Amino acid sequence: MTYLKATAPAEVAEEALLALPTRPMGWTTDRRGGASGMAKTQSQMRLREFSRSLPMSLLKAREAVMSHFRPSLNHFGITEQQWRVLRALSAVETIEVMALAERTFLLPPSLSRILKDLDERGLIVRRTSETDLRRGLVSISARGRDLIAKAGTHSEAIYLEITERYGAERLARLQDMLRDLETALAAPMDAGELPGRGTRKSRNGGARRKAAAKHAP
Repeated sequence: MTYLKATAPAEVAEEALLALPTRPMGWTTDRRGGASGMAKTQSQMRLREFSRSLPMSLLKAREAVMSHFRPSLNHFGITEQQWRVLRALSAVETIEVMALAERTFLLPPSLSRILKDLDERGLIVRRTSETDLRRGLVSISARGRDLIAKAGTHSEAIYLEITERYGAERLARLQDMLRDLETALAAPMDAGELPGRGTRKSRNGGARRKAAAKHAP
């Protein structure tokens, strides 16, 4: 079996995750005073310990999980990103390419390369919309579903072992907490405003935030 080289490295998402601003300990904001109402000046801010970095904790947890899945994916000759795409496609009949990119948290150029590889292997079917030739549609093929079924058996066995080690209730609670965290952080934070941008905030801050939320990796 010929293994494929990863076409969309996870480092893209990881670098974006590491770039997230971390609110230093002791940082409090006076809503009435805006930037001038900060309880402490920037020179007094103390960055939290690296071991307490939320992005790093999430990355380390992700790596701990994926280290158990990678051998199985390598056995079937697929990358993590390719598996992510096939899993997403197996849950729908047909999906637009841009919607697939959002669902799988892949940048469009990276997804384009992945789809090309999967198409060459006969694992997906690509076509254009009959009503709008600009819209690309993609669905999983019978061969792709067969691969999902075979690899899925190994995947579920790994999930069972993870559940036995960590505990079913704790795992379910963790997934609920991660969804809650995602929901809570969906909106931009005032603390994320960079110094010197306060004067533009009221003028075009809303549009900038909408654009950032739409294109976030």
